[in-house]
Amino acid sequence: MGLGRLFKTAAFAGIAGAVALSVTAGAYAQDKKVRWKMQSTFGSKLSVIGENGPRFSKNIKRISGGSLQIKFFEPGALVPSLQGFDSVQSGAVDAVWGTAGYHVGKIPALSWFTAVPFGPAPDEMMAWLYIGGADEIYDRIYAEQGLKGFHCGIISPEASGWFREPITSPEQFKGMKMRFFGLGAQVMQKIGVNTQLLAAADIYPALERGVIDATEFSMPSIDLNLGFYQIAKNYYFPGWHQQASVLELLLNKGNFDGLSDQHKAMIEITCGDSVRHIVADGEAKQAKALAELKSKGVTIHQWPPEMLAVFKKAWDEVVAEQSAADPLFKEVHEHYTKFRADYALWREHGYLKQ
Repeated sequence: MGLGRLFKTAAFAGIAGAVALSVTAGAYAQDKKVRWKMQSTFGSKLSVIGENGPRFSKNIKRISGGSLQIKFFEPGALVPSLQGFDSVQSGAVDAVWGTAGYHVGKIPALSWFTAVPFGPAPDEMMAWLYIGGADEIYDRIYAEQGLKGFHCGIISPEASGWFREPITSPEQFKGMKMRFFGLGAQVMQKIGVNTQLLAAADIYPALERGVIDATEFSMPSIDLNLGFYQIAKNYYFPGWHQQASVLELLLNKGNFDGLSDQHKAMIEITCGDSVRHIVADGEAKQAKALAELKSKGVTIHQWPPEMLAVFKKAWDEVVAEQSAADPLFKEVHEHYTKFRADYALWREHGYLKQ
């Protein structure tokens, strides 16, 4: 065999060996079985936000060929529903399907990564998170707590609330007991409401027993599932407090870092698919749900401009106070505000005024 041919043969053998080694390493990484438990904050029968937790679990198993399984558990099956942060951090559960806004008692700035009063629609929210640099802050916040989060869904506007009687004056809010979420709850407190944060399953009995006078929770199809219309017949829009709401998969960072690159990619990509599906799923179901609610005797109201102005004034006060008290809250607020100011040129010129 000539020297040149020998070199070619050796080179080919080396390349073939490297390819085989790479394939074997990749196969080994995926063959390492991972079995995690994921508790949802939302019951699996709950439209959109609940139904898509099991869908995520099934897709992870499917895309990994079973080498990565994240088993879905109903709210409260493993740990109390609103204790996801501590449970994942400590390793009591491997994952939580929920939303960052439920952890604001730990870190108030996390509320920006779920829903913002008078904030953007889902498309602009995603632009800020994924491309606009917000996720760099989001990842840093969680990494400092030993956690890793992924956006795993986003829904369009929520309703503003369910009330037993029509609201004709801001004075009616004074002393009212109402279930409310996130930064919107702080706005309602400003105008005299006593707010409580309750998990989905706890709201109806609290409303029925008079523990609360009114409630908000989510979109019409979700609120329909929860049966609020049986007690309160006045349903208000728009949901100024949550024009877009982001769902989250929360993981223990040490566990996530220990995964193979393939399994990490599978989680990231499957969450991306969940975002796509939940946006479409949520939009597709709301008109039918509203029609059904009307057929059950629900009166649908629109807040007049003067009432929205009351909410907006209170929101501006909340932002100023929270930013003065919390440097991290201020950092996220300033980042968000700059992005929205820059984006405004496109928002103004790119879209039809419907």
